[in-house]
Amino acid sequence: MVTYQASRQLDALGDPTRRAIFERIAKGPLAVVDIARTLPVSRPAVSQHLKVLKDAGLVTDTSEGTRRVYSIDQAGLAAVREYFDRFWDKALDAFRRTAEAIHAAEQGKRTTHKTCNNQRK
Repeated sequence: MVTYQASRQLDALGDPTRRAIFERIAKGPLAVVDIARTLPVSRPAVSQHLKVLKDAGLVTDTSEGTRRVYSIDQAGLAAVREYFDRFWDKALDAFRRTAEAIHAAEQGKRTTHKTCNNQRK
């Protein structure tokens, strides 16, 4: 089940422009002007996308003079990771069980093969 917070975060990251902004901020804190320079959208559009990311709990902002500098909100990112970790844990467990079953089947074939060879002698 998706929590309300995770749902908001996933919805926010569903937009390609917001995802690009988020990825740029993940490399280090940036001001709106610095983000806008690297994207084919205006500064006001970047600001609107940042508002959505901030409302979703994915970024935080601080004031540095007349500029707003945005950083990743580690708590929000942890919530997204927790959401996906549930699926990753299940996938890894399924992989482990499959690998163990294949290994057991291969061991069984080797034992059967050795038994057959011993009976021929």
